[in-house]
Amino acid sequence: MAEKKGIKVMAQNRKAFHDYFVEEKIEAGIELKGTEVKSVRAGTLNLKDSYVIAKNGEAYVHSMHISPYDKGNIFNHDPDRPKRLLLHKREINKLYALVKQDGYALIPLSVYFKDARVKVELGVCKGKKNYDKREASAQRDAKREMDRVMKARR
Repeated sequence: MAEKKGIKVMAQNRKAFHDYFVEEKIEAGIELKGTEVKSVRAGTLNLKDSYVIAKNGEAYVHSMHISPYDKGNIFNHDPDRPKRLLLHKREINKLYALVKQDGYALIPLSVYFKDARVKVELGVCKGKKNYDKREASAQRDAKREMDRVMKARR
């Protein structure tokens, strides 16, 4: 049976881009159980308020909610259990060193399928202040208004 090639995004954490400046992006695999993969394929996962903790040479995603699979009955797993990320030791140590710096956090930005494997895009993020959020929304509104005027001129 031939498997589909390419990338299919299953969930994105839009709140992360609103609350944080994304400094660096990293791709990681994730260790899931059987029915969790089927739930991800169905698109029933939530990345809101999820975060990554790297310690003791391992990295785990916390608060990533994967709803129980409809037809999974007794084989379903706890939807909010910590899920282990598949990274090399040196990558985990590098991320741990970055997170130890003041104001940095590891946040899952998106979950996607890449050649039939579930991948997580992690962001090394620095928190935004309220005035940064207002400035970003003002820039977005100004850009939208400029595009509207340019379209009307054509």
